[in-house]
Amino acid sequence: MTRVMVGAMVVAILPCWTPSAFAFCGFYVGKADTTLFNKASQVILVRDGDRTVMTMVNDFRGDPREFAVVIPVPTVLQRGQIHVGDKALVDHIDAYSAPRLVEYFDGDPCWSGRLQEAMSMAAAGGVARDAVAKAARALGVAIEAQYSVGEYDIVLLSAQQSSGLETWLRQNGYRIPAGASSVLASYLRQNMRFFVAKVNLAAQARLGFSYLRPLQVAYESPKFMLPIRLGMVNADGPQDLIVYALTRDGRVEPTNYRMVKLPSGMDLPEYLKNSGEFPAFYQAMFSHQANAEQNRAVVLEYAWNMRWCDPCAADPLSNEELLQLGAYWVANGSQASGLGLIGRGLLAPTQRQDVFLTRLHVRYDNAHFPEDLVFQQTGNAENFQGRYVLRHQFTGPAACAAGESYRGSLQQRHEREAQQLVALTGWDPLTVLRKAGIGAAGNGQIRDARWWEMLWRR
Repeated sequence: MTRVMVGAMVVAILPCWTPSAFAFCGFYVGKADTTLFNKASQVILVRDGDRTVMTMVNDFRGDPREFAVVIPVPTVLQRGQIHVGDKALVDHIDAYSAPRLVEYFDGDPCWSGRLQEAMSMAAAGGVARDAVAKAARALGVAIEAQYSVGEYDIVLLSAQQSSGLETWLRQNGYRIPAGASSVLASYLRQNMRFFVAKVNLAAQARLGFSYLRPLQVAYESPKFMLPIRLGMVNADGPQDLIVYALTRDGRVEPTNYRMVKLPSGMDLPEYLKNSGEFPAFYQAMFSHQANAEQNRAVVLEYAWNMRWCDPCAADPLSNEELLQLGAYWVANGSQASGLGLIGRGLLAPTQRQDVFLTRLHVRYDNAHFPEDLVFQQTGNAENFQGRYVLRHQFTGPAACAAGESYRGSLQQRHEREAQQLVALTGWDPLTVLRKAGIGAAGNGQIRDARWWEMLWRR
């Protein structure tokens, strides 16, 4: 059924020179990207002044003949303002900014001169357009422009009333769900147009693509917003949306919803890596935190200047890639993937790249997100990332007083890690204790259970 939608490990070993230069340090070992979510849409917004370039990833699965996208836009778009992008760019920015798992290795407690180990960077032609336009006018719908771009046939519409627009969309094969009329009407009251796209099967076959590539639009408008309500009309439950916003200076924040930071920086039990449970941890943690915010908040997952990262889940995007996404101001800058790299993905501070990336995660539905997302650019350039830490204990002899003290602290440390995992996810405390290899006694703060409850939880 048609849905109406909104629009990667090479390790470098370096000393952690100073806390200000390398705030985190560690080995990157895993990430939580959008592949963890079944209903995740992705949108890249490049914003500079009133200029916006929006890249929309179509997560549609099924017969391309059933695909349609209807997106409110603030202005009529010319042919040159519409482009078909490269999905690899979206995958790259997703991998670069995804919440990540990192690990540290405890040094010999008897060796006071040890260095910390650091980071791994490492159109269908021939349509009788006059007849189509006449039929549209009879419904109070004006076809402002029509284009064929790559494998898409695109129409720009304006309308006098929502009922006529809804009728036109239905007559032309767009399966608009029941209840869309009131949402369409609200956009019409804002004098917005509608960007409507279908797949041109002949063009898709000629181009040789077996998947739907991202659509990109560039426009100027004082409105910095993302329309999400139309995509909720026929949704069968909450949806995940990942927004990657690129600006010159600082992070992007919502103005009409509260933004909260993803819990970050916690030490967690080692088994999350060894058992491959980090993806399940992240899914449970995000759901637990979203519920704690009553599913009404926009979650900040990443905010960082793209000239460097710590630790890197993927290389920063090159200037060429940033240009393709719409960051036109990097045209005369140095290549981010070329000279000046220290380790993996770390640019020398003298080769500043003025692109700040904000990654926002929204889980939304009609009940909790009644308004479209409205954003603002800020001057806040504080770095932030969703980051979770595994600490591997030292296994050597450590025959000294400091070594004895170190070994005596490990049980308490492991229990504290388990406590933090339970608090982040809401997982069963006894199961976490067992998987972390902590005995049945455990720590009284993590569990409220009788001794026999531990016997058969295996």
